[in-house]
Amino acid sequence: MTDAMFAAPGQFYRGNLHTHSTRSDGVLEPVEVCRRYAAEGYDFMALTDHLIGLYNYPITDTTPYRVPGFTTILGAELHSGAMQNGELWHILAVGLPADFDPPVVPDFHPTDGQESGPALAARAREAGAYVAIAHPEWSGLSLADARSLEHADAVEVYNHGCAVGADRPHGFYILDRLLEDGRAMTLCATDDAHFTEPDHFGGWVMVKAVENDPDALVAALKAGHSYSSTGPDFRGIHWEEDQVIIESSAVTSVIVQGKGAAATAVHGDSMTRTHVPLQRFSQCDWLRVTVVDRAGRRAWSNPIRR
Repeated sequence: MTDAMFAAPGQFYRGNLHTHSTRSDGVLEPVEVCRRYAAEGYDFMALTDHLIGLYNYPITDTTPYRVPGFTTILGAELHSGAMQNGELWHILAVGLPADFDPPVVPDFHPTDGQESGPALAARAREAGAYVAIAHPEWSGLSLADARSLEHADAVEVYNHGCAVGADRPHGFYILDRLLEDGRAMTLCATDDAHFTEPDHFGGWVMVKAVENDPDALVAALKAGHSYSSTGPDFRGIHWEEDQVIIESSAVTSVIVQGKGAAATAVHGDSMTRTHVPLQRFSQCDWLRVTVVDRAGRRAWSNPIRR
């Protein structure tokens, strides 16, 4: 069985889903942020400024910066209410309508009576957005917090800004626990670029869509027709009864992960077509794949259900 991502029509487009500008706490004007991503060869990006009163609740209009071969998706980083550690929720919403009703959040401190994070995520998803749990390791997100966020499409499993600025980039622990709960979750890698440090062009999604159009890209993200990367490329994933065949750019490791401690790795040199046996996964109802290149850069497939 060919993985649904590769069976879907269209082509792959490279994009960043998490970025900030001078409309919130970034240091570059929106036009310059978009120019830089286009200049670096990205096909699309989402400018996701912080939707709080301190910045006048911006959903930054990037439509003027779309040019042939490069588009933008409206979005925001949403905040409201407190997580278990007492800090404000951070929720990524890509494909948010420009007239989305913001919560009452004056600044980065939660206050009593605010809309909860889970309720805010539900509203964003109902409004048509692709919703991701942002940087769970950096936020100190608890498993109970994650389980309460029932209306999320994805977990941000790699955040380049959090890698550079805090060495807390990951979300795999949260993702795998939600998968074990039976949740239908995907994953994404992002920059979370503010351009205050080297926090840009380090993590991205490759989305297979029928066209490089905001609506088509958001629909493909929701359908799971994407993978995430810091360097390598997937070129095919073929699931068989007793093995999975991974086609990729040249890598040195291919790792399949499943429930609990279940994992199998194959290592080698300049591997581009790798067979990984699946005997270890007889008790697993979900699987995902990681590839690692010689420089240690990684790419991650979305989980599949068996």
